[in-house]
Amino acid sequence: MKKKKLPLVCWDSIKLLTALFLLWGVCFGADAYPGSEYRKQLFDYDWKFKLGDYPDASLNTYDDADWRILDLPHDWSIEGTLDPENPMGNDGGYFPAGTGWYRKSFEIPSKHKGKKVGIYFEGVYMNSEVFINGKSVGIRPYGYSSFYYDLTPYLRYDDKNIIAVRVDNSQQKNCRWYTGTGIYRHVWLTAMNAVHIEHWGIAITTPEVSEERAVVQIKTILRNETSSDRQITLTTKLTKGNDEAGKGEIKVDLPANGIKEITQKIFVLYPALWSPETPHLYNAHFLVTEASDVIDSTTESFGIRTVTYSAEQGLFLNGKRIILNGGCLHHDNGCLGAAAYDRAEERKVELMKAAGFNAVRTSHNIPSEEFLHACDRLGLLVIDETFDGWRDSKNQYDYSILFDQWWQRDIESMVLRDRNHPSIFCWSIGNEVIERKKLEVVTTARKLADYVHKFDPSRPVTSALAAWDNDWEIYDPLAAVHEIVGYNYLLHRAPVDHQRVPSRVIMQTESYPRDAFANWSLVNGHDYIIGDFVWTAIDYLGESGIGRFYYAGESEGEHYQRNHYPWHGAYCGDIDLTGWRKPISHYRDLLYNPDKKLYLAVKEPDNYYGKVKETLWSVWPTWESWNWPGHEGKEIEVEIYSRYPKVRLYLNDKLIGEKFTGKEQQFKAVFPVSYEPGILKAVGVESEIEIEKTILQTAGKPVKIQLTADRTKIKANGQDLSFITVEILDKEGILEPNADNQLTFEVKGAGTIVAVGNADLKDTDSYIGYQRKAWKGRAIVVVKSTRKEGKIMLKVTSPGLVPATVSIRTSK
Repeated sequence: MKKKKLPLVCWDSIKLLTALFLLWGVCFGADAYPGSEYRKQLFDYDWKFKLGDYPDASLNTYDDADWRILDLPHDWSIEGTLDPENPMGNDGGYFPAGTGWYRKSFEIPSKHKGKKVGIYFEGVYMNSEVFINGKSVGIRPYGYSSFYYDLTPYLRYDDKNIIAVRVDNSQQKNCRWYTGTGIYRHVWLTAMNAVHIEHWGIAITTPEVSEERAVVQIKTILRNETSSDRQITLTTKLTKGNDEAGKGEIKVDLPANGIKEITQKIFVLYPALWSPETPHLYNAHFLVTEASDVIDSTTESFGIRTVTYSAEQGLFLNGKRIILNGGCLHHDNGCLGAAAYDRAEERKVELMKAAGFNAVRTSHNIPSEEFLHACDRLGLLVIDETFDGWRDSKNQYDYSILFDQWWQRDIESMVLRDRNHPSIFCWSIGNEVIERKKLEVVTTARKLADYVHKFDPSRPVTSALAAWDNDWEIYDPLAAVHEIVGYNYLLHRAPVDHQRVPSRVIMQTESYPRDAFANWSLVNGHDYIIGDFVWTAIDYLGESGIGRFYYAGESEGEHYQRNHYPWHGAYCGDIDLTGWRKPISHYRDLLYNPDKKLYLAVKEPDNYYGKVKETLWSVWPTWESWNWPGHEGKEIEVEIYSRYPKVRLYLNDKLIGEKFTGKEQQFKAVFPVSYEPGILKAVGVESEIEIEKTILQTAGKPVKIQLTADRTKIKANGQDLSFITVEILDKEGILEPNADNQLTFEVKGAGTIVAVGNADLKDTDSYIGYQRKAWKGRAIVVVKSTRKEGKIMLKVTSPGLVPATVSIRTSK
């Protein structure tokens, strides 16, 4: 079901449902074409919450007067204090977990009896149990699955109803990364007539596509929950923007207490095709009528595109070969924790697109709905992944204890919910499963793949395979279950594997950041390799210390060998937690996108802060900085990444040297330079003509603060966000890349501060508050709108610096 951003009705009152059901009543009795907002309404506001376990909290008589009032999404782990003794440990970033309860009350007038009322949770981490008026309606252990419960049998009309949700994340460890804890995704209240389109009951595919015409095939499941046969009409209208693109109508005889799947084929002339470069979207509007009465309606977005693949030719999207420049991505939103605000989910996609990625792997779990909507809108191909493992555990309380009982329901939830997203080109059924050498693993993989194809036969299935020994070839039977085989860190084996299994289509589902050029070369040199997904696109919380560099005397070794507190996150991303692109991001972008021509960075001198030690997922610390006080006259290495035939490097207008930067040089030149402050300039040279330049300039003493909001106009809906980058500048406006000033944040007006942070994953200060230190001259603060229109005024101060303010306008 498509999630729409909806107008909010009288949300300040706990009796909001009176207004909501009045709208539903108008809708279902009207002749007008109603929108799907009457079928599904946001239910995020004015919940009550308390940390701890309170067995009687499910009862309507329970006194929750002292509970905290909050809006969803909510992650209580990010609000807690980092502590090396917290049971999440290094995997969970040393954040707290535990058990907590949520409650919310609402009223429904008796005239709305007969409606089917339900509640839909996009995600609760984890082990949730939902109660309505003291009655348990269901348990959902897996924290990444979406789920729906029918509330109708338990409702009290003209009286107070109470939803209570128990969330239990106390069994640790249950994951290998930061999960967050709580109702961290949206909740929706739904209402339908007894005759309706089934929840997740729409499947849209485009089996035939050409420049002149596309066939849009739509399968719609209709349900009749009455005791009599019904004769209804299903009308489906396709639109692009305000223009009608096609229409179909069919009369349906629905048996009493029965369901029926209806197939429609609608032709679209001269279709606008979906791709990462041109993410065109259509809407399918569904209208169910009986005689002259509208009894149900909803809208689903989709895209028209074709995906084909073969070992002989590679991956084709809309008949054109595409190479996947992909990044793996965990679900958290950095300083916001796991809270899946729509804007935060969208921003991750924006950051990846700006960094040159065209694909993402949702490692290792089902993503939020809004993340996939953003991938559809902005153009990012997706591998949608179910879970990290199967029956054999990686942590004591991970998915292995749920697998046999829940894998079918969790796969069904993922595929039915997500199958209409044009961005998804592949399903993944697992990652580095521990039991990969057991005989039954092939049978398990086949069951999972077949179950995916039961709900969506149109897409291939993969999983990420890995071997840390010399027995790689024994996985051939397991690999054969997959239409596309995922290699984790093993792409160098692909040429030999191709000789042994020439029909195998391969993509590297995880790779070390430092191997960018080697992997790019393999992908571009072999049609049977369709792409590479680096670990990872963006830094994340948890899996503490992966990707770190460190200095002699600090805790040694890889993240999996020992705890490295205060490290509480992963530094292997191309993009850091503030959204700043590291030099490795620019290098990867330049490899896959030749229109990106020139970039300049400086390698941190060894022994400047200490003797540098690297780890498997790290790259040498390299910065956009020409500020190295105390290093005057000493050698420092300058890196230039270039798609020009050669480059020149100047320091204070003096030519340092000229070097070739072709494929033979891996599009890179390294110059040893005797450091002196000033202006470092890299120039791209073609046919002896200097075409393009980029500079790094030594900054002076920090003088002032600069604030840059990613958006200065946001919605006054209590949900929308603005991410404000804080930079510390000298008097000339140059970033001081070594600044670590303590910052204080103050907000006034129609908004609140919901998170603060920097990119230093050793900084254990709280992500929730009004103070934070800068790191490498930067910090970030996130403000959220209220439900009132107006201005948000953010002021940032620091002793000795000129303060800065930024204004953000909110409107309905």
